[in-house]
Order: sequence, then C-alpha cells, then structure tokens
Amino acid sequence: MTYKSLFSRALSAAPERLHFAAHSHHLWPDASFEAQQQTWLDANLHADHKWDLVFGQVIPEAQAHVAAELGLPSPDSVVFSSNTHDFLLRLFSGVERTPVRILATDGEFHSFRRQAERWEEIGAAVVTRIPLAPFDTFADRFVAEAEKGGYDWIVVSQVFFRTGGLFDRIEDLAALARPEGPWVLIDGYHGFMATPTDLSAVADRIFYVSGGYKYAMAGEGACFLHAPPGFCPRPVITGWFAEFGDLSGPPGGVQYRSDGGRFWGATFDCSALYRFNAARRMLDDHGLSTAAVAAHCRVLAGRFQAAVQDGRAGVLDQAEFLNPVIGDAPRARFLALRHPDAQAWCTGLRQADVVTDVRDDVIRFGFGLYQDAEDVDRLIAACRSL
Repeated sequence: MTYKSLFSRALSAAPERLHFAAHSHHLWPDASFEAQQQTWLDANLHADHKWDLVFGQVIPEAQAHVAAELGLPSPDSVVFSSNTHDFLLRLFSGVERTPVRILATDGEFHSFRRQAERWEEIGAAVVTRIPLAPFDTFADRFVAEAEKGGYDWIVVSQVFFRTGGLFDRIEDLAALARPEGPWVLIDGYHGFMATPTDLSAVADRIFYVSGGYKYAMAGEGACFLHAPPGFCPRPVITGWFAEFGDLSGPPGGVQYRSDGGRFWGATFDCSALYRFNAARRMLDDHGLSTAAVAAHCRVLAGRFQAAVQDGRAGVLDQAEFLNPVIGDAPRARFLALRHPDAQAWCTGLRQADVVTDVRDDVIRFGFGLYQDAEDVDRLIAACRSL
C-alpha cells in the first residue's frame, strides 16, 4: 500500500532522496501546504479580528483533535505553545519550594536535559536520574524510586528518543500524583500519533506534553500540554493569554483560568495549528487512524529488519537492535541500531542521498506514511553499499 500521493509536494522537492528520518523531521503532506496558505488568507481577511477566528475555531478544533487522539475527557485541558520547553518552564515555576526535587532518567530529550542541568547549577533543583540501561529492568527501577517519595516532579518519556524503548508504567506513576506533589509529566513527543495512546484512565492525574513536529506532520510550532485539573493552578511564568476566560485566584492577586488555559503564554504564530488541523483532517478523510499508520510503518520496519538480520543490508548485520519489531506490541516508529560505526554509516548513507539519524553510537531509521516497500528495498540496497 502506498500513500505517496498525499505527499506529492514534499517528495517532488527532492525526488531522488530517501527520507528515513520520519522520527525526526517528518515530511509535510500536501494538505499542510494549503493550510499554510489559508493562514495567510485568514490573517489578512480578518486583520485585527484574526484572534477571534483563531480562538473561536482554529484552537478548539486542534484541542478536539488532541483530546480524541489521547482519550482525554475534555479538550479544555489542552493548551498550545510554540515549543515544549515553554511548558517545562511554566510547570517548574509553579512548584512552591526550593530546590525542586526532580526524578528523571538519563535518557530524556535535550530540552529537559540541558534545562535541568542549569537548574542544578544554580541550586534551583536537585535531580535524581535513573539509568535506562539495562532497559529490561528500567521500568521497575524507576517506579520503585518514585514510590519512595520525596519528589516534587517526576519526568519520564513515553518513548525514549535515542533507543526507542517504551515506558509502560504510566498508571503506576499516576497513582502517586497529588495536587500538592509529586506532579507527573510524560514526554510524549515520540508517542503522540506514533503509537495509539489512551490516557483516559490517568488524565486527571498526569501532565502530558508533545507536539506536531514529528508524527503529527504539522511541522514546528504546534506543541501542546494536557494539564490535569487542580495541578499547578498558578504557574509563576505566565502570559497574557492566560487571563482570558473563567478566572479565579486570591483576592487582589493574579487571576488564572482553571482549565488548561492557565498555561497559556503570549502571542504566537498560529500557522502550525492550521497545518496540524489540516493533517488530522487528511487522515480522517482517508480513514487513517494512528493504529493504521503504525501498522503500515510496522510492516516497513519489519521488512528492513529482516533484511538486516539476513545479511542483505551489508555491514548492518553487525549492529545490535535496541528495539526490534516483535509481534504487534506497541512500539516506536523507528528502529535503533547500536554499533561503533553508526556515525560513519549515517554519513555514508547521507552521501548516497539517504537521510537517517544518529545519536552517539546509535543509528535510527524512521518509518512514515510517505514510504512504501519499494523505498525500503532501495534503503536496503544503499546499506549494502556501505
């Protein structure tokens, strides 16, 4: 099955390129091009009243898409920003103690990693990092540490960006969450629209952050936070958009919305939300759920994995699969292979106009809707030439 017609503009921009970094920068569908144009048209048609349209139609549609995807009880718990780093800062600012005691891992993405290290430098935070390795015991070790208590904030990825491992104990962490602390934040950047995700059982106790840059096919700027009611009611870092709506707070003090809007920032470029809505409508129009897209990608990943394991992909058979395709279990949308030559392999493939991604000694191959079996076979042939 091929869905390349949905990506004709992106694919025709570099027709000889093989883009197997769909876990990093996802190519944009044609629908997003039209949405980008609509952003311009709406902005100039409505001019000073543009934000009435954005907050009256564009944002509610985007909130509804996120809520439907994650099984959230209400779209009002969802708020948007240009990047997830904004939400890290706002959440951290709402912890009313110093230093903030954080439980995390040694495998979180750079936005959190770098910020946490800087907080530690100035004494604003004390961070305990649980090693991912060995991964078969990671979840047990992480939950056991969380259950010891003494933390204000627990941060963990749904899917780890370097290895593709999945954390499947979210409910155990949710059971520990309290409005007074700890707060639980799940980084869903490699989970949202990559693998079916149902938060209905924990939505009242966890924060979930993700965005449209990757699997949602919306590009940069469409990041969101799901905020459970009653948790972090008054973030110190706040923007003027948070003072519109049903407000509450101490008499004479700064007022906040009680829904997810309490985490709004300030003026932002809304074009990413147009693209996100268009991509979601495109999927709906073609009957493509996240489960269906994941199944398409699983077949492609399995085809590539079999070739590597059979020695049909050259030297890649020397690598260790960190997250092999196994049955129909939930998984990342990329394969991670560890080998000392990973950097050289990535460079060699790039010289052959094959785009992959490497982190230290791990090369990653991402699979998306714009690829088909023929592309995988071309990838296998390119790997043989390394």
